Amino acid sequence: TALVVRFLTKRFIGDYEANAGALYSRKFTIDGEQISLQVQDTPFVSLEDDTDSICCQEQINRSIYWADGFVFVYSITDYESYRVIRPLHQHIRKIHPNANIPLLLMANKGDLLRARQVSSKEGLQLAGELGGTYYEVSARENCEGVHEAFQQLCQEVSRMIGSCNGEKRRGLHLVRPKSPNMQDLKRRLKQALTSKGKSATTL
Repeated sequence: TALVVRFLTKRFIGDYEANAGALYSRKFTIDGEQISLQVQDTPFVSLEDDTDSICCQEQINRSIYWADGFVFVYSITDYESYRVIRPLHQHIRKIHPNANIPLLLMANKGDLLRARQVSSKEGLQLAGELGGTYYEVSARENCEGVHEAFQQLCQEVSRMIGSCNGEKRRGLHLVRPKSPNMQDLKRRLKQALTSKGKSATTL
């Protein structure tokens, strides 16, 4: 959620509500052309106990069906979040076995180097294995890096869609959601700012 908020609003707020899988929409300019971008902020994915299999909510599967690009996020301070990426990618490939869908691997919390559990080398190796682009960023301190990463993915998606001449990928049975939720994002930001203000006042 922090990375999505950084990308869409250029702001960072330390505390967020639990992610319920909100969908946000924004007009975005790529190579001089304006596109309508929808970002699905999916709920957290975890590994099943003592296995390399993931536990996926149905909402995540629906998102995978209609997505034109994927952002895989892990924390450099949490090796378990890194371990989830491979099984999640394998899960996506089962749904889109033949599709060439752009993906971005983002290692977050790059400002917490002393607590690092995942090296940059491991991140680069994984990105190469998955066939994606790697960025190590900090949602807290590196707005430019977050924006650059998302923009690169958007450019790849735009080129891919253009090369398809508007044809839909085969095997898609679910309709893309039609209710972008930018107003909800603004509400959540306002609530977070208000609660921070109240906390500062009580201190």
